Amino acid sequence: MRLRGDATRGYREDEPGNLASGVCDEITWFMREHKISRADLAHAMGVSPGRVSQILSGDENLTLRTLSSVVTALGAKVELTLRPVEEPDEFLDEMV
Repeated sequence: MRLRGDATRGYREDEPGNLASGVCDEITWFMREHKISRADLAHAMGVSPGRVSQILSGDENLTLRTLSSVVTALGAKVELTLRPVEEPDEFLDEMV
């Protein structure tokens, strides 16, 4: 997964648990870029702002169902690319 902006600081894909944190960072980046508050997201999802904070904390085991709910509420889509760890990013950039 490629992350944008502040989400890349300290992020290592090879450490356990970082996928969920990376996804939460990406959601937070998207919300900031589109000026969507946590309260806005909570309202769109039909949950409490506290629940949104739990989801975006990165400490929770983020299920695909929850991720789908968040993405739908944001009016966004998820793109996932699976590739070998050894494969350089430059190769992927050439393919796009």
